[in-house]
Amino acid sequence: MLVEIPEPDVILGVILAFLIGLAGLYVYYKIRPHLKFRSEIYDTSQSERLEYYERQLIDIKIRLDALEIQGIEQKIEDPNLDLKLLLEKLAKNEVQENKNEHTIKPKIIPEKPVSISDIPPPDHTNPIDYVLHLITNKSMTSRDIQVTLKRSREHTSRLMKKLFEDGYVQRNTETKPYTYSITKKGIAKIEQSESNPVLTQ
Repeated sequence: MLVEIPEPDVILGVILAFLIGLAGLYVYYKIRPHLKFRSEIYDTSQSERLEYYERQLIDIKIRLDALEIQGIEQKIEDPNLDLKLLLEKLAKNEVQENKNEHTIKPKIIPEKPVSISDIPPPDHTNPIDYVLHLITNKSMTSRDIQVTLKRSREHTSRLMKKLFEDGYVQRNTETKPYTYSITKKGIAKIEQSESNPVLTQ
């Protein structure tokens, strides 16, 4: 059987076409990273817009949180304000009566047992004692404690985790978010810190 060999011009044409194709591919892959297609330009502009709106939303969220904290601080009132005003009024009346009678009556103050709620709250220098005093009368969430302490959420979470692990507070996991209340060990710590303020600092 005879095999017909193509003419040299045809073979040369095929080889040249193959080499030109290889050179074209090489040039295309070299230039391709520098070319920007319409779809890529569209995608980058969309991502830039998304980032802009995301920054705007974060800014609005921060402002809302600040307004909420200011509103909470303004709403916090002294629960014993009426009692204090009444005591001041009585004291003024007593002073006026004493001036009228020109006699000084000794003030008799009935002794009453000191409870943990009568202890004035400590200052912010010792956050553990401050938080324990906060949750003495009522359970509080981590967010409530964060707003009162004026610390970051991470700082408050670490503090509450430490108090929970040390047994000073108990965590109610049945509510969302969790609420924290003081334990007997926590009450003992407050009483100890009040009786020995130098040792606790």
